[in-house]
Amino acid sequence: STAIDVHGGSSSRAAPRSAVDDLCNSLGDHYVTPDMCVSALCIDHSCRSARGLPELAVLATRLTVTNATVAKASIESALAHAKDAKGKKVMRSCLQLYVGAVPRLQWAARSVAAGRYSGVSEVLEAACWHVSAECINLAGEVALPKENSEFFFMAYIVQAVVDWVKLSIGH
Repeated sequence: STAIDVHGGSSSRAAPRSAVDDLCNSLGDHYVTPDMCVSALCIDHSCRSARGLPELAVLATRLTVTNATVAKASIESALAHAKDAKGKKVMRSCLQLYVGAVPRLQWAARSVAAGRYSGVSEVLEAACWHVSAECINLAGEVALPKENSEFFFMAYIVQAVVDWVKLSIGH
């Protein structure tokens, strides 16, 4: 008998699953679909060569720092170009949230890289819900840079990844 590979053709064996596929297929309880997970983590093409869960957690937290830094820069730019007082106030408030979050996310990424998971999930949750979502709440009718929403998406997924990795490796 033959197996059908991921491209629909016939092969003598099933295509090998990568660690990222296994991880992303395990996150359903966290309301993160496999496609959402893969699309977020595989922005960095090294996702496919990651050898295991700890390496994927390091990649994920590093991507969150990058996303937060990009969102912060886009908000700085929006502040510099804001035309009205309301827009400037919103961007200034959001910028302050990101200024505080980026160092905490850097700490989280360093902790995960060192194999220490304690407190990391809480930092990711705060970044997701108390930075990005708070900016959305503050904004009202003021348009935020798209990077704020992209950061929310990444932080949400990475929190699920870190929680799953922590549970799976017993930390």
